[in-house]
Amino acid sequence: MSHAAPPPETSGPDTPLQFFENSFSILALSLMTVLPVIEMVARQLRWSGIPGSAVVVQQLTLWIGMLGGMLASRSDRLLGLSSSTFLPESWRAPAKIAAGAMLAAVSTCLAWASWVFVRSERQASSQLLPGVPKWTALAIMLVGFAVVALRAVWHCSPSWKGRALAALGLPLPALFGFVIPVGTPGVLPLSLTILALVSVLGLPIFAVFGGLSLLLFWANTTPVASVPVEMYRLVASPLLPSIPLFTLAGYFMVQGGATKRLLRVFTALFSWIPGGLAIATVAICTVFTFAGSGLTILSLGGLLVPMLIKTRYPENFSIGLLTSSGSLGLLFPTSVPAILYCVYSQTPLPRLFTGAILPELLMIGCVATVGIHMGLKSNAVRDPFSLREAASALWTAKFELALPVIMVIGLFGGFGTLTEAAALTAFCAFVVEVFIYRDLKLTRDYREVFVECATIVGGILLILGVALGFTNYLIDAEVPSRLIDWVQAHVQSKYLFLLLLNGALLVVGALMDIFAAILVVVPLLKPLAVAYAIDPVQMGVIFIANLELGYLHPPVGINLFLSAYRFKKPMGTIIWATLPFLFILMGSVLLITYVPWLTLAPLRWFGK
Repeated sequence: MSHAAPPPETSGPDTPLQFFENSFSILALSLMTVLPVIEMVARQLRWSGIPGSAVVVQQLTLWIGMLGGMLASRSDRLLGLSSSTFLPESWRAPAKIAAGAMLAAVSTCLAWASWVFVRSERQASSQLLPGVPKWTALAIMLVGFAVVALRAVWHCSPSWKGRALAALGLPLPALFGFVIPVGTPGVLPLSLTILALVSVLGLPIFAVFGGLSLLLFWANTTPVASVPVEMYRLVASPLLPSIPLFTLAGYFMVQGGATKRLLRVFTALFSWIPGGLAIATVAICTVFTFAGSGLTILSLGGLLVPMLIKTRYPENFSIGLLTSSGSLGLLFPTSVPAILYCVYSQTPLPRLFTGAILPELLMIGCVATVGIHMGLKSNAVRDPFSLREAASALWTAKFELALPVIMVIGLFGGFGTLTEAAALTAFCAFVVEVFIYRDLKLTRDYREVFVECATIVGGILLILGVALGFTNYLIDAEVPSRLIDWVQAHVQSKYLFLLLLNGALLVVGALMDIFAAILVVVPLLKPLAVAYAIDPVQMGVIFIANLELGYLHPPVGINLFLSAYRFKKPMGTIIWATLPFLFILMGSVLLITYVPWLTLAPLRWFGK
């Protein structure tokens, strides 16, 4: 998976569309942060709160998804497979035009489907709140997909000839709506083959799943509006708003300099141990996983890798350690993939995070142990422990160290919902970085942080929305029940099933984005877990731990591409540097799989 690098910013003023995207993204994220905090405080003080605020926050999540998708298309940063980077140079321009044409076609069709959905809600006179028609909130889907379609044509080529070729994708959906009859022999297989080929050429992941959903629904004579309907249904989840809020908290902390203060803490605590700096690297990357592995690698890479090399760690080892640590922590609270898994599998969030304590510590411990071994082998420089320096570092970072405590107390102390805990974390991070440390400037950084956060979150939420349509097609086609029958007929042993499951999830992680994998694969795994008497929490831990490896596994492995970009190294060098950590983490995942005590014991200890 890849984020295309953003194009250089122009020095001129924002166009009206850019002003709309930026302003409403900032407003939506600000309201999403403030409203749940007000509700949380009002409930504790037994005040009435703001009527309908929960509904407003849910609708704002949809707006952030679509506005973020528009922002990502503006900077050409929609999430897509990175396999196009392996194409010969002469093929890349035609490949980009082909991907642009397909993106334009899928987005146009989704815009049309959104219009059908909006029109039906307007005719039904549905209301979100008294005096607020439902269609006004849904209209952003029509606008968002239309803008993405037009920008797909504009960004696919610098030449007007290339853009003209890509523009042929805009009327393509009309063929399926008005020209080609449903059931025409060979049309569906040919269309799916073309979609698969263009996907390899760099088609954004949301368009891959959107195209699949639209084609399969078309062949099944299902109304085209089913995809935006399913996308809107996802917004109804009360936990989904926590995803942009935790991401926003991470951006506040990273942009506010929290990484340097926390690195000082971990260095002061561990630098006297053999491999101490490597342990500190693993620790701080784990802490900031909730901000996204990409943000961790890009923001900390320039700081940590030179420090590791300076203290005598080999360069390749240093890069491999940072790349591997960038995705650790996905099983800890505030992890966006773990939250999404709980939302979609209906697994209680406290149970999953409780059961994941020991498995996550095992994976962290394995990577840290490799760091200790290399520290001893390379005779890495160690600093003597200084109680004064440790106390000073802890005191300086005390407010940032308190943020996870605030989140955990807010969530598990019964004071609020996950969304309210996420909003409180983001609000406190904002206050700490802007008004206490003052490293985040309102006039300089506020706009940048909110717009960047919306861009990243929008790319994720677009994938989730359209992938849900594809998932529901699988369920309607009874794919899960057929899969259960096939697996049980061919695999009798629970332990053989677990081994095959790990292999299958490793392939999924290597080929599919983690967020799309959750929506597509979880419905298939839930009934299999029941059939083989696997505890749902253990299944969740196995699932997320395997997909954690997907960040490091070619060809998708986003951490590999981010490291290659950050350190300006060939992809082969990054893969080779990361390979030992990938094998070690594979071994830890097998332990988690075949030693269920690691997951189930904490549940018994804490009465979950």
